[in-house]
Amino acid sequence: MNMIPITETKNNKLSEKEIVQKVLAGEKGLYEILLRRNNQKLYRVLRGYLPDHTDIEDVMQDTYMTAYEKLWQYRLDSAFSTWLIRIGINKALYTLKKTKQTVYLASEKERSVDIKDKSHTPENKLIQMEAKQMLEAAIGQLDRKYRSAYIMKEIEGMSIAEISDCLDLSISNVKVRIHRAKTMIKENLYDQSQATTLFEFGFSKCDNLVEKVMAEIL
Repeated sequence: MNMIPITETKNNKLSEKEIVQKVLAGEKGLYEILLRRNNQKLYRVLRGYLPDHTDIEDVMQDTYMTAYEKLWQYRLDSAFSTWLIRIGINKALYTLKKTKQTVYLASEKERSVDIKDKSHTPENKLIQMEAKQMLEAAIGQLDRKYRSAYIMKEIEGMSIAEISDCLDLSISNVKVRIHRAKTMIKENLYDQSQATTLFEFGFSKCDNLVEKVMAEIL
């Protein structure tokens, strides 16, 4: 199935709540926009729970399908991304329980980061790649409860209130977890890395997942 991404159209300017209402009204194709808007955030959050990229993609696809099937249950007074993340976390925890896996981040090979900006010298590319890999490894050594909160706040940029809602924790508890996570990550390792580029889920990965989900819906 070859799909033309629904991007840069008037529909892409709609709020997520408006999109949900239109999807429920029968405009199923607009669900693609919700996938593309939330793929990066959902991937990064699930990376705090699951060790394997393939498992993460499977859980993401399952999450989107469940969200679509239960879209009528979504309350418009809350953020769609928060509702989606809750579903994703529950499925990730179920996957861990079912397979009895030990939570860890991907291997060094899987943690490699593609840097395609040709303006960078080979030396700079290597430095950036190594810094990202080192920070990812440091995050991976955190206990899951600290890692998930850290990724949500420091990498994905979610608010404390959003994290509290997603994890069903008090505001103060979330703050404590994030503070402890930062303490456990060495300052020099943290400072040398650009957190906003970690655990990326874009380009072909994003397109492939969108295509799989939309093929089930349309």
